[in-house]
Amino acid sequence: MPSDPSGGNDPRRPASPGLWRDPDFRRLWLGQTVSQLGEHATTVILPLLAVLAFHADPGGLGALRAVGQAPILLLSLFVGAWVDRWRTRTTMVFADAGRALALAAAAVACLCGRLGLPALFVLAFTVGALSVVFDVAYQASLVRLVRRDRLLRGNSALEGSRSAAQIGGPALGGALVSLLSAPAATAAGAVLFALSFLAIRRIRRTEAMPEPPPRPSRVRHRVGEGLRFVARDRLLRAVCVASAAFQFSFAALMTVYLLFLPRELRLPGTVVGLALAVAGPGALLGSLLAARLPARFGYGPMLVCAAAAGDAAFLCVPALHGSSAVTVAALLVVGFVFGLGGQLVNVALMAVRQSVTPDGLQGRVAATITFVGMGLTPLGSLVGGLLAQAWGLRTSLSITAAGMLLSPALMALSPLSRLGRQLPSPHGKSATA
Repeated sequence: MPSDPSGGNDPRRPASPGLWRDPDFRRLWLGQTVSQLGEHATTVILPLLAVLAFHADPGGLGALRAVGQAPILLLSLFVGAWVDRWRTRTTMVFADAGRALALAAAAVACLCGRLGLPALFVLAFTVGALSVVFDVAYQASLVRLVRRDRLLRGNSALEGSRSAAQIGGPALGGALVSLLSAPAATAAGAVLFALSFLAIRRIRRTEAMPEPPPRPSRVRHRVGEGLRFVARDRLLRAVCVASAAFQFSFAALMTVYLLFLPRELRLPGTVVGLALAVAGPGALLGSLLAARLPARFGYGPMLVCAAAAGDAAFLCVPALHGSSAVTVAALLVVGFVFGLGGQLVNVALMAVRQSVTPDGLQGRVAATITFVGMGLTPLGSLVGGLLAQAWGLRTSLSITAAGMLLSPALMALSPLSRLGRQLPSPHGKSATA
């Protein structure tokens, strides 16, 4: 097994072509982008399948979302330790193939009338577990694939598409369900994962692995190294806390929001899909601005302002009534602003994480932040469902929308808010980002 302690950045290697002229990078970017779209579309397709096909109540919907998110809490730390030892290409291909087969089987079972709620819970957990494997692997993949002089641009491209998919994927899922039947939308999700499988499988370059330690440590020791590194770094601690607050509140809000639009506002499926889809253009604009705003205003001010503006947009939704043109226009503005702010925050936080993390810890640090930042999402989904059952959709949406503001408040009180136009390097030196 070839190894390279520099994580693929040995200056003695021959010069690689320009980033977008590198066919292996294009395959990685394409596969990762399509896979992320499929992953985040599925987070809406499966709940809408439960609501439309099985008439799930708020508590059942919250439980389904929680089951799909539980692997983040249960598996991410161990997956991070394993990924630092495995080839990321093989790992991503395995995860894509598993998700494609699971969704295809579910679509066929649904068409045959053999898919019930218990099977849907199993499907949600399976897809969630394989998504954890893929997400941790792709975040460690670029470091092993490209030279150091290509790393910044490569990370920007991958994170930009991931953030856009994170915001636009649910929109795509809503649009697929509204335009197609729920089983057909599930099959479309399988197709997305199959396309990602084909793209990543065609990567030809042998990835450079970090030099293994003289005495291989146990998984729990490698997990502990990642936890300790994050715990000792003040910036990474702040990223974890702010991410946890956002993901908990957002999971609760989305559980209520997916019920509020069709049931309280009585919007048709096409309008629900449009209200979710408009976050995509906002994310696209955010990806264009993400490379410029930190150089002008600094990372800290941009992070706090973008998070506050994007999260606060949902506060106006509980005041909407009916399905008038004004209501639809307001929902479109909310989705666009949220997509814009969310993209700016995601790109900046990824830059912070990657800038302070050594190559050999990228997988474990990514997994640790995923574990801490998203570990509360199952609880958030359950809380959203319970709030909706106890206090109604409108009141619950007001509470969860207000909770979204906790994340920018924590950022404002943390070292993240004091970041300037440059980010610190793993060695404590500043590095342009």
